[in-house]
Amino acid sequence: MATISATGAALVWFRRDLRLADNPALHAAIQSDRPLVLVFIDQRDHDLGASPGPAADWWLHGSLEGLARDIDARGGQLTLLRGDPASLVPELARKHHIAEAFWNRSGEPAIDHRDHAIAARLQEDNILTQIVAGTTLIDPTALLTGAGTPYKVFGAFWRTALQRLAPGPALPAPQHLRLATDLPAGDQLADWQLRPAKPDWAAGFHAEWKPGEAGAADRLEHFLDHGLNGYAKGRDRPDQPGTSKLSPHLGFGEISPRQVWHSVQARLATGADIQASERFLAEIGWREFAYYLLHHFNHLRTANFNARFDQFAWRNDASGFAAWTRGQTGIPLVDAGMRQLWETGWMHNRVRMVCASFLVKHLRCDWREGMAWFERTLVDADRAVNAASWQWVAGSGADAAPYFRIFNPVRQGERFDSDGDYVRQWVPELAGLPPRWIHAPWQMPEAARQQSGFTPGESYPLPVRELARGRDEALAAYRSLKDTPDIA
Repeated sequence: MATISATGAALVWFRRDLRLADNPALHAAIQSDRPLVLVFIDQRDHDLGASPGPAADWWLHGSLEGLARDIDARGGQLTLLRGDPASLVPELARKHHIAEAFWNRSGEPAIDHRDHAIAARLQEDNILTQIVAGTTLIDPTALLTGAGTPYKVFGAFWRTALQRLAPGPALPAPQHLRLATDLPAGDQLADWQLRPAKPDWAAGFHAEWKPGEAGAADRLEHFLDHGLNGYAKGRDRPDQPGTSKLSPHLGFGEISPRQVWHSVQARLATGADIQASERFLAEIGWREFAYYLLHHFNHLRTANFNARFDQFAWRNDASGFAAWTRGQTGIPLVDAGMRQLWETGWMHNRVRMVCASFLVKHLRCDWREGMAWFERTLVDADRAVNAASWQWVAGSGADAAPYFRIFNPVRQGERFDSDGDYVRQWVPELAGLPPRWIHAPWQMPEAARQQSGFTPGESYPLPVRELARGRDEALAAYRSLKDTPDIA
């Protein structure tokens, strides 16, 4: 076998790790002391590409724009290519004198399987390949139960993880990038048309978000300054700015979980609220658990984790599903969430659970339908987290909420949006209703209707599903599974 070339360039393949700081693959390539070829490959594949849907495409455009700008400021250049990496990467390596190739492991089994095949092809051409960990804090192969099996319960998983977690320091962003002289010809980002034009259905995204590594750092600092200490309670209030909104930045790798971890630890050292900080880090833990589950159970996105749900009696409710996607179910908290999603590409976490529960339990639509819609419309669409979360709500997943625990969207609204401010923001048809009735306008007595000038079923629809009936039928469908073996 021929030896690795002493000359030649180092290829750095960016994926959903669109940052310069704490980027292990980029750091290793710089340590090789070779000139760099920096590429991003856009694969138009729902299961293998960087973006699973149009809203995430919007974010991807901004993230790539920011990364290219940051690379250019350090003397480098990001080359944009579109196609299948299985053929493009080996072709690049041969044509542009690549001696070593570096990228971060994705954490998604299908992508990692493809990447190992690419690495094998490169090694056949005597190109040294390093695939390094940069997506999660935890190595899923190293964290198992005492019986040597994967954890299936989040609490036990996270308790064990916390005992072992000792993340090294975050890697600094490079000050200078030494570029190779022989660079591939790339595409112009605008030519990919990742953002809509006519009509611009993402117009509301621009005021809400700042994609890119700088935006991620700003979002984290703002949360640590203004949201962390109140997070334990604030995270459940959609009418208040109590969440970090870091999910799209983490999803596209503009910030690493290790950076977030160390930033929270630094705040704890200076007196941050312990309970709130632990609760926030547990949300980072849930992301870790989702990738852990997908690694060990690679059918997580396509099949019920709990196989007895294969016999569950889902309803083919096309009209109910359509009303849900449009925010026209007649259930105010659900409709507010779905409209927030359409307008901003994001939805508050508490409301996500309520909306998902309504779809899979009251309407009994298959969780995979909801997951697919979220991946079309969320800027933070993450295949691992999305699958684990939808299965959790459906009752079919690991550590799932029991199927018989059904969110009542009226009570959830009364509890977490007590004055109705969140509903008023996103469902303006109900803006004139008093808090007493805003979460169940169909129950308003005649006097209250006349006073508010509101007639249920006219400017705002009646519920597509009567809540008590939907709950009873869901429970009946669940009871039919009790005699089916649980073989998850």
